[in-house]
Amino acid sequence: MDVKVDSVFKNEIRISDSTANPGALGLLAFGLTTIILNMSNAGIFALGSVVFSMGIFYGGLAQIIAGIMEWKKNNTFGMTAFISYGFFWISLVFLILMPLWGWGPALGKEGLVCFLGIWGLFSLGMFLITFRLSKAMQVVFGTLVLLFLLLIAGNALGNNTILVIAGIEGVICGLSAMYTGLGQIMNEVWKETVVRLG
Repeated sequence: MDVKVDSVFKNEIRISDSTANPGALGLLAFGLTTIILNMSNAGIFALGSVVFSMGIFYGGLAQIIAGIMEWKKNNTFGMTAFISYGFFWISLVFLILMPLWGWGPALGKEGLVCFLGIWGLFSLGMFLITFRLSKAMQVVFGTLVLLFLLLIAGNALGNNTILVIAGIEGVICGLSAMYTGLGQIMNEVWKETVVRLG
């Protein structure tokens, strides 16, 4: 960690953290990847390499890097969220690709619903924690919980209309994460509250 000594007084050294805020990177990696996947869910384009590459590298690895940086900043929430969702994206991509590579059977409806269900439960827990954070973070995690509920319902019922609605709602979720991440950067660069995050 990059540190600077604030003061030395009576053998006491106080150190402040001068590293960058990794939260913006994590939110943008989550937001942009969520938008891309859910544009596919909404039927705008077919699921393919653009989703897989974003899922592995930006939604996956970039979020994991942001989570490790949050650990260095002693931010347990940020660390847990970004590392968890980073590996969520990588896991999701591999759940789709592994059967195509012959590494295992295709994921059935029940398995997919259980996968989405456990991540929805995790997201609900994180959403409840955001009530001690900003309103913007509450919107990000609240819309994420709703997204998981819609995906669970759509896949469990085999209802394409619900999945399209989930795609539209997922784009909104991703945009809220982008707003929050870009807002953090703008407020820091401008050194004033230009974007209200609550």
